[in-house]
Amino acid sequence: MTNIIITLTKTEKVDLNTLFQFQLDKESIYLAAFTPKDPNDKNAYIEKYSKHIADPTINMQTIKVNGEIAGSIAKFVMENKAEITYWIDRKFWGQGIATTALRDLLQIEKVRPIYGRVAFDNFGSQKVLEKCGFVKTGIDKGFANARQEVIEEYIYKLSE
Repeated sequence: MTNIIITLTKTEKVDLNTLFQFQLDKESIYLAAFTPKDPNDKNAYIEKYSKHIADPTINMQTIKVNGEIAGSIAKFVMENKAEITYWIDRKFWGQGIATTALRDLLQIEKVRPIYGRVAFDNFGSQKVLEKCGFVKTGIDKGFANARQEVIEEYIYKLSE
């Protein structure tokens, strides 16, 4: 069995091309639900995330598995609340990579409470949050661009 080494590195502009490709996957977009209006607009993606990696209030990290980019994870602030978000390339799903990356990010980002939001039917992401100590504290509804409809979104909170 091969050892899997998962690392987080500060996201650099060069990483964005690979990360953009991950979010073109139809199943990934569906589960993420709350996506840009046009996920195929590479220029908009690069422009948005270039600003994010330059923003000192956002801690965007590239997740690597044995040196290969596997996804991204970030802490950001929205409405004065710290939140986390992550995106894992589908070929890495089900291997514990998101859980490990989130635990690692939570060691760096000590602010609590910190929140995570997930589509009601994204069971994989719900499990990741719960394994990392997040507790479901509420339900919101919002328009999901990827589904072109209003759906429920679960709000998770980590207090300690």
